[in-house]
Amino acid sequence: MSFPKVGVIGAGQLARMMVAPATELGISLSVFAATPHDSAAQVCDYVVGDYTDSQAVLAFAKSCDVVTFEHEQVPQSVIRTLEANGVRVYPRADSFIYSQDKLAMREKMDELELPNPRFQKYVGGKPMMDFPLIAKAPTGGYDGRGVWVINNQEELDALPTPLLLEEKLDFTREIAIMVARSPHGQAATWSPTWTVQQDGICTTTVTPVPDLSDELAIAASSIALTIAQGINLVGVMAVELFHVGDRFIINELALRPHNSGHWTIEGSRTSQFEQHLRAVLDLPLGDTSRTSDWAVMGNILGGEKTDMYRPYLHLMARTPGLKFHHYRKEVKPGRKIGHVTLLGSDLVELTQEVDHAIDYLSGVIDE
Repeated sequence: MSFPKVGVIGAGQLARMMVAPATELGISLSVFAATPHDSAAQVCDYVVGDYTDSQAVLAFAKSCDVVTFEHEQVPQSVIRTLEANGVRVYPRADSFIYSQDKLAMREKMDELELPNPRFQKYVGGKPMMDFPLIAKAPTGGYDGRGVWVINNQEELDALPTPLLLEEKLDFTREIAIMVARSPHGQAATWSPTWTVQQDGICTTTVTPVPDLSDELAIAASSIALTIAQGINLVGVMAVELFHVGDRFIINELALRPHNSGHWTIEGSRTSQFEQHLRAVLDLPLGDTSRTSDWAVMGNILGGEKTDMYRPYLHLMARTPGLKFHHYRKEVKPGRKIGHVTLLGSDLVELTQEVDHAIDYLSGVIDE
């Protein structure tokens, strides 16, 4: 067999972080980018085009052995055009829909008898649940966008319909678990991860989840594996969970590498990015065990500071074990422009050093 070429629709940081494992495996990687300045287009072969244009995407896909995605915005019509023309594309359209349509995802979780909040499709009138409740745009939302806490009928009436309405849960924390599955059904999960959120954006992850019982860790893994099989997943998926009392309730799915799995680059024997390539190529999956007691990842959000290179002088000297990943994206307030990861055995120290690094890189502190 000759080495294959993998095409990625989308050229953001997730595609960029696939480049290193693809290079190590001898796999050619090409991205379908919006501009030559996109994060991944800076470091690998690319084609510029509109991902909503079926014929443009099909022309790109025909030059690849397999095609995958790094975001959920690719229309179903485009994916089905690829499939109808014999393109090997993963995840399949029938699977990918569950990360694109939140209502379809809720209905599928009910079908699989997995833990859902109470929910309803809403097109107007009095809701079936009491206020306060959560309203979500069924499609298009991410990083807290398209999600609203609704306290009364007036606030609900102000939103465009249709909506997905969910009960407002009293949860302890948010957790994510990454799972991978190949076309022939091999599947693997990583350790569950605590995702720390601020204004709907993940700022930090801690792996494994502190003070999580073995029983709950196994339960999280079981949920992820059940979903992976139930939706016929091929590739990597993040399962986002609410920790409510002594159980988990499913929040959302992302059928692609995910921010909550960035720690795996240094913290796992097989990163989510290598595993995604293995899965879509139907190669045997890699070892997902951790390489240290703890892995703490911090997202670098854009702020006033635009020079992202000079901070290395201070941070590398202060914390030699800190690992940096810059996406080379334009710095904008609140935008994810990179992340740092630190491994070790002292969780308090790791958290302090990562917090210091992200504050220094974003300009919150200058010493």
